[in-house]
Amino acid sequence: MIAMRKVTTCLLTLVISTLLSTSVFAQKTLTGQITDQEDGKPLPGATVKAGEIRGTTTDANGRFTLRNISDNIAALEISYIGYQSVKLDAANTSSEKPLDIKLQKSTFQADEVIVNATRVTDKTGMAYTNVNAEALNKQNLGQDLPVLLNFTPSLVSTSDAGGGVGYTGIRIRGTDATRINVTVNGIPYNDAESQGVFWVNMPDIASSVSSIQIQRGVGTSTNGAGAFGATVNISTNQFRKEAYAERNNSYGSFNTFKNTIKIGSGLVKDKFTFDARLSRVSSDGYVDRASSELHSYYLSGAYFGGKSFVRVNVFSGKEKTYQSWNGVPEAKLRGDREGILAYIDRNGLDEKDADNLINADNRTYNSYTYKNEVDNYRQDHYQVVTSHTLNNNLTLNLNGFLVRGLGYYEQYRKNDDFSSYNLPNIISGNDTISSTDLIRRRWLDNYFYGSTFSLDYNSFKKLTASVGGGYNYYDGDHYGEIIWARNAGNTENEQRYYFNKGIKQDFNIYGKLYYQFTEKLNAFGDLQYRRVSHKIDGMDNDLITFNFDQSYSFVNPKAGITYQIAPQSSVYASYSMGNKEPNRDDFTASTTRLFPKSERLNNVEAGFRMQKGIWGISANYYLMHYKNQLVLTGQINDVGNSIRVNVPKSYRTGIELEGAIAFNSRLKWNANATFSQNKIADFTEYIVNYDTGDYDLINHGKSDISFSPNVIAGSQFTYSPQKNLEFALLTKYVGKQYLDNTSNETRKLDAYFTNDIRMTWTIKPSWAKEITFNFLLNNVFSERYESNGYTYGYIAGETLTQENFYFPQAGRNFLVGLNFHF
Repeated sequence: MIAMRKVTTCLLTLVISTLLSTSVFAQKTLTGQITDQEDGKPLPGATVKAGEIRGTTTDANGRFTLRNISDNIAALEISYIGYQSVKLDAANTSSEKPLDIKLQKSTFQADEVIVNATRVTDKTGMAYTNVNAEALNKQNLGQDLPVLLNFTPSLVSTSDAGGGVGYTGIRIRGTDATRINVTVNGIPYNDAESQGVFWVNMPDIASSVSSIQIQRGVGTSTNGAGAFGATVNISTNQFRKEAYAERNNSYGSFNTFKNTIKIGSGLVKDKFTFDARLSRVSSDGYVDRASSELHSYYLSGAYFGGKSFVRVNVFSGKEKTYQSWNGVPEAKLRGDREGILAYIDRNGLDEKDADNLINADNRTYNSYTYKNEVDNYRQDHYQVVTSHTLNNNLTLNLNGFLVRGLGYYEQYRKNDDFSSYNLPNIISGNDTISSTDLIRRRWLDNYFYGSTFSLDYNSFKKLTASVGGGYNYYDGDHYGEIIWARNAGNTENEQRYYFNKGIKQDFNIYGKLYYQFTEKLNAFGDLQYRRVSHKIDGMDNDLITFNFDQSYSFVNPKAGITYQIAPQSSVYASYSMGNKEPNRDDFTASTTRLFPKSERLNNVEAGFRMQKGIWGISANYYLMHYKNQLVLTGQINDVGNSIRVNVPKSYRTGIELEGAIAFNSRLKWNANATFSQNKIADFTEYIVNYDTGDYDLINHGKSDISFSPNVIAGSQFTYSPQKNLEFALLTKYVGKQYLDNTSNETRKLDAYFTNDIRMTWTIKPSWAKEITFNFLLNNVFSERYESNGYTYGYIAGETLTQENFYFPQAGRNFLVGLNFHF
């Protein structure tokens, strides 16, 4: 409740400060028209930005109006897709005469043309957030991209190792990574089978990012996995005319290092550019032995012709991460010695494991002690991205890609049965040896390739439209090997004990358009057809034989309207439908009685955006209504693995608030908050009863969806005492989250409230373009919190046992960076 009051106070302060501050500064109104420099035609939809908060787009005649512009805003930035951007001196621009701004076409902006095909605008009627490279660079000191995006609306980041390096993840509006569509340069990134996103396979990708757009909800049609909660659209492509070189180094708590080298040729012979990055990130992790050794590179070459553009990207990530997947048992986390001893007894821990559990720190305990209990994986990406201007109105974007993944995770196993590995027992004299200690590796060897395209039409009047789509093919081998056994018998080194192949094909085609009915009313329409097939053949690690071949056809309509009620104020509404196929694990863990169905989401978004003087605010209402959402209910399959089951009705609904205010040229505040309800209409919990060999059922009625906090809030105060120095206070509040769908108060993550302090100082010596010093102090008040966890329960001996596990996050910790730009 205390943290909740803090959030409420912040929001009230934001509103009151905004209202009281609007008349403090001298203000003026700027008007003008933006046209094509060559033929003078108006450019509707061009962006006019005044400072960090204020902005608008031009109407069908290329005209714009910006009212109540504060005198402390120095620059006016004008941009339009496919044209060179222009920056004007706003402080010396008169409001008495309309501005006549002419933009010049540029092939060098082709990267933006390609990105635009999969992004939304203020005229789409959907909720979104844009994050630029400048914002990321202030935080980019070694932590993974999910942590860098932590302060965007409705987003919660997690870290297995507790320090933001290694295995990290995000949830948006409570939805997990398997329901978040991620693209890199418009090309799908999600793992085709699990549909999850493994950011650890793209170390330091943030150092190559030019911009990110996060669409919340179903979003617009894009390529790859179905967006069932959000879309994260990453662009690494950026045109840089001048040659450059950078050397970025950082160090921090838990022996965290980041070393990055970046170089670029600039524009060569008015046609070519080359860019490269080499990175290394390492960390011991907050959790015991949760170390990470991450390497990556990025290479990009681009050709700019008169009407054609071609870019080739090659990037790769290599990770070796010590496993910390099991979390900390609740008794250990709470320091409950009696509970720890009971946990040891009921789980049969041997002396070494029991000693580790008892003597490790309560928050940094890691159950793994084998020195090579690692995840070792490499992922290579090859992209060819092209754009061709067919005429003044038509642009064709055609892309191809290949992703190659290969790696394993290694495990030490104590006293496993030979039968679990399809091996015979060992007969030694009169003795039969049926189990042994061993080391195994579980491999994933895959290829993922395909193509995406879009044909974009711009009438430069009332209509813009696009036809696009893509096809991709996934071929993945899953297999396990025994590399050592204490009692080997006839077992060979690297003996394979299971193998299965997954084949997945995904085709989609969509059409979308924007139409400007009047100067104030705009409509958006989008229709996508998607065809998915998924085959799994062979034996899995539980020695169960599969032969699945499932196909799905989905039609996903979307539509929205936007109405401009004033020059810098608009309201909007949209409806979207999304359909999603089950994941690989839903198939492999399923039973004949509980075979998974596809899920459907009906998504309504409505809201308003307003900008005035030195402030801007927005509010977005959303309703995400699911049919047959797959959730964990406690049911298990024949080998004891948990299975997700379709529940007929569930929903997420809430309101997202955002506000920004520039008190003056030095002090700014951005804040956001989400208040929501996330419910399953009628939830029944299944508890395995080993006494009866069946389930005990408990009906919870309407219950909360797991990992879905009702309140998420973020705040960023930035203060610049001088132009080259900035201080920031970063605050995050996340409400309580339940570990399962029962709304049981004994199975939850407590709410947490963290504060970080950031400093950025830039100098420009004669021998370098600039040197930047960054300092980040995370979790200033050492808040004790857990960002993730899991639970399971069973009945044995007429007693219910509920096992809760948590992933504690680091207390106060720091990162410091020194960046050289040449």
